[in-house]
Amino acid sequence: MNEKVMVADTLAGINGELTRYGEMIPQTENPQLKQTLKQMRNQCEMSQEEIYQIARARGYYVPAAQAAREEVDHVRSVLERG
Repeated sequence: MNEKVMVADTLAGINGELTRYGEMIPQTENPQLKQTLKQMRNQCEMSQEEIYQIARARGYYVPAAQAAREEVDHVRSVLERG
């Protein structure tokens, strides 16, 4: 397995963990457990950012082009109506 595949696999795993935290946190009634899950989620997000920066630096990930102002304004207006 080459490094690019390992980085992609790691990011996919972290993204899955973040999804699960997003599902668990609002369903947790115990304040201490909720806080612990939030701390774990935050650490997971920091790890995701670190791996993402490695992927970008090595050319494994190329982000999409930045949206034009008109596109941003359009999406904002659609969301504000909803």
